Amino acid sequence: MSYSNQTAFLLLQDGTFFQGRAFGKTGTATGEICFNTGMTGYQEVFTDPSYYGQVLVMNNVHIGNYGVNKIDQESNSVKIRALIGRNLEDKFSRYMATDSLDAYLKNNGIVAIEGIDTRSLVAHIRNSGAMNCIISSEITDKNSLQAELDKVPSMDGLELASVVSTNEVYEVGDVNAPIKIAVVDYGVKQNILTSLAARGAFIRVFPAKTPVNELRAFDPNGYFISNGPGDPAAMPYAVDTVKALLQEDKPLFGICLGHQLLALANDIPTFKMHHGHRGLNHPVKNIIKNQCEITTQNHGFGVNPEAVKNNPGIEITHLNLNDDSIEGIRMKNKPAFSVQYHPESTPGPHDSRYLFDEFIEMMR
Repeated sequence: MSYSNQTAFLLLQDGTFFQGRAFGKTGTATGEICFNTGMTGYQEVFTDPSYYGQVLVMNNVHIGNYGVNKIDQESNSVKIRALIGRNLEDKFSRYMATDSLDAYLKNNGIVAIEGIDTRSLVAHIRNSGAMNCIISSEITDKNSLQAELDKVPSMDGLELASVVSTNEVYEVGDVNAPIKIAVVDYGVKQNILTSLAARGAFIRVFPAKTPVNELRAFDPNGYFISNGPGDPAAMPYAVDTVKALLQEDKPLFGICLGHQLLALANDIPTFKMHHGHRGLNHPVKNIIKNQCEITTQNHGFGVNPEAVKNNPGIEITHLNLNDDSIEGIRMKNKPAFSVQYHPESTPGPHDSRYLFDEFIEMMR
């Protein structure tokens, strides 16, 4: 834990109120509260663009005890709005670490609160659902906190992918590689690009709102539709892009938000989940192979299961074994498939990395 004596407060949209200790930057932060069940990999989680706009509760009792390191980044900065923990540790033990969690959060302008009963808080979110919240180490009046919280928009209907997307085209991998992949960046994680490049692909990453003719001009062997934050139903521009790319009959692979966009491109609606799936230990069944894999997940929206089942052009490939939600689909008449979870992990198990191999084989 830190040695700060500064009080901080957490107020949820439904009036639930917590008092704790300040950590990270002194200030005020708002966003949708969510929780992650992972015990490790906190820096990768903090820098995952899919978390943009969210206030994150880390379930594990101690967060920060192995410090931070540049190689553990999944993007160029911390993407969460704020952090909540039971014990956020200022001291660290890993000799490779370059800084403490407290210094890291301050350098990235992230407000945090510790000393919170996170078991009680997570149980409340599980029962009541995701909602907006406010954390402050400078506002002490509850009514003033509520007034600030009332200004925060709902995640439902919020388009955030274009905010975290790259502004410039960039490339990853060997330019002489036999396979070229066009990545549409809605908040792509670094290890997705690394996973594709490690399998012999040359990747060009395009901004979220890149015109389709510019994507086609690269003449790739396949398209990758990335993960990202926000409500997929608020992204008609992206749905139109996926629809246009599907007309080419080239292999197309989507992860997380990319999975939801592939569904929307097939007239399958998405919906806001009660509290989402976030963590490193979610069991998923591959129906095609009749095998189970433990997966990394981070999503607050899902695809409508009845619409998937009633769509004759879509086949369900993966199911969540906790709640039977749809975790993967593929088109029957196109070389296009997607998964709701994160096969690149970082953090998490490597059970699902075969999906990158399958994508590469489709393009070959």
